[in-house]
Amino acid sequence: MPPDQLPLKKAPRLGAFFVFLIWLSPASAGSCSPPAATEPVQVRYVHDGDSLVLADNKKIRLIGINTPEIAHQDQPTQALAIKARDRLRQLLFQQGNRAQLIYGEQRQDRHKRNLAHLWLADGSNLTAELLREGLGWAIAIPPNVRYLDCYLESEKTARRASRGVWDHPDYMARDSRDLSLRDEGFQRVRGRIIRVNHGGGANWINLQGRFAVRIPDKDIKWFEKRPDRSWVGQEIEVSGWLYSAKGELRVNVRHPAALQFAD
Repeated sequence: MPPDQLPLKKAPRLGAFFVFLIWLSPASAGSCSPPAATEPVQVRYVHDGDSLVLADNKKIRLIGINTPEIAHQDQPTQALAIKARDRLRQLLFQQGNRAQLIYGEQRQDRHKRNLAHLWLADGSNLTAELLREGLGWAIAIPPNVRYLDCYLESEKTARRASRGVWDHPDYMARDSRDLSLRDEGFQRVRGRIIRVNHGGGANWINLQGRFAVRIPDKDIKWFEKRPDRSWVGQEIEVSGWLYSAKGELRVNVRHPAALQFAD
């Protein structure tokens, strides 16, 4: 996760998601209603704002959201991390720590956590509730994009109201030119495109500074067309987990929801 962040000058208003985004959501746009078939579960422990443990000791990672990190290893607790965790605990406690669950099309992540959507008994979706309160960021990782429309709409509500992470100085979007190789972890980055190319099984979008967006070929199906040179000169905002490689910062983007053009 990122260290202290410097706020940019007033950000330009961001437009809608890429107009060439083409994908079909199994749920109707903006709807987070639970499906007919869900699995009743009992929650034993909430680790942080996006992960918990069930009574049978299954570890669950909520699909569609990333929340600030609780302290781990040598990393300190991030701003709003405790608030996100406690809000998730509160929502569950109010309904006896009972929930309804469906697993994602991809069942587990690389940490062997089960990926799932969860609802309370009253039908409210936990991911959507946290996003509406600005306690995390919507994320899209195929193939688990069911309910993505709802999650993006929930995030938009918080962003327009400047709630939570959308009003905290630690989480302002960073200018790609201001980043160093130490700025790894989940961040929002804004910058102007200077180069677009293809190689090594991926599509590459280079921004000013030492920053590159990597779109794997296997995920290009979520886009109507590949990035091309017509993108050069455009300003975009990208969100995701930054990592350093070959002297630059990179971020893997697997779905257009992680990218926005600035108006």
